[in-house]
Amino acid sequence: MKIDAYAHIMPPKYEAALCNKQPKNLFIAKYIAGFPALTDLNLRFRIMDKYDDLMQVLALEASESWDLLKPQDKVELAKIANDEMAELVFKHPDRFVAAIASLPMSDIDAALKEVDRAITDLRFRGVQVFTDVDGKPLDASEFMPLYEKMADYDLPIFIHPQRARTVPDYPVESESKYLVSRIFGWPYETTVAMARLVFSGIFEKFANLKVMIHHCGAMVPYLADRIAAQTEHAEMRMGYRYEANLTLRPLDYYRMFYTDTALYGNTPALMCGYSFFGADHLLFGTDMPYDSQLGDRATRQVVKAIEQMDISAAEKEKVFEHNVRKLMRLPI
Repeated sequence: MKIDAYAHIMPPKYEAALCNKQPKNLFIAKYIAGFPALTDLNLRFRIMDKYDDLMQVLALEASESWDLLKPQDKVELAKIANDEMAELVFKHPDRFVAAIASLPMSDIDAALKEVDRAITDLRFRGVQVFTDVDGKPLDASEFMPLYEKMADYDLPIFIHPQRARTVPDYPVESESKYLVSRIFGWPYETTVAMARLVFSGIFEKFANLKVMIHHCGAMVPYLADRIAAQTEHAEMRMGYRYEANLTLRPLDYYRMFYTDTALYGNTPALMCGYSFFGADHLLFGTDMPYDSQLGDRATRQVVKAIEQMDISAAEKEKVFEHNVRKLMRLPI
């Protein structure tokens, strides 16, 4: 079996509510039209049927429109989306093995209540947050109760990158160009969020915390030796001690993250991620339906890339199925 650990969806009631909250947002209309498998279940199922024994873990769509909502609107839309995703998992157990909850992180008290509702009542197997919350880093003190709660539940936090086009790449410009914000900005934001969690000591404080990072660990596997060299250089040569509250080497904490294979193919890059995180922390994920073929291209190329990895058959089974079952405590 292949369990896609990161497949996005936009349920109909949530879609209607989102469009109602932002009726003049042309990006939403283009976004929905450009990725119809977000909303069209029949189309999604036809694509899934091309692959033997393929199931999905559902995550809410991850457009920048969510970040534009008012805090009270995020509370409302998170509940709508979570209710619908729970219903989809219940109605289609042969398609969707589980879902991860969206949280209104702008209101941490509401977010914590939604965690309890989603996991206890709706039977969700994790939660999704973004790499920042209204510009605040994920190691801000107000978010510590979320980490404590998820560590107690022994369920993962999925971190999805975000960086709006309105954030310029250069100070003299007003917005990012050429899709740089998505292609390169998202991996950068992911890497920064990982660093903040590592060096703030969150893994030290919440030893049971499980964090799932998108896109094969972003920049970290490729820059692992640079990370080690620079932190050691800063400590030994310049007198900085960023890891004063850590008992392990920084890279040991980076390796505590789980990650997915959502690179649209690219076996050498997957091998880099495998080399850094190990077979037990790498999960099959496609980022469906964000590609030029409604999700089919990403699914096809990721499956092929994993099959071409120079690892054992047993390790490929871990990547395709067993790791996500263990991380999310899914039934065998």
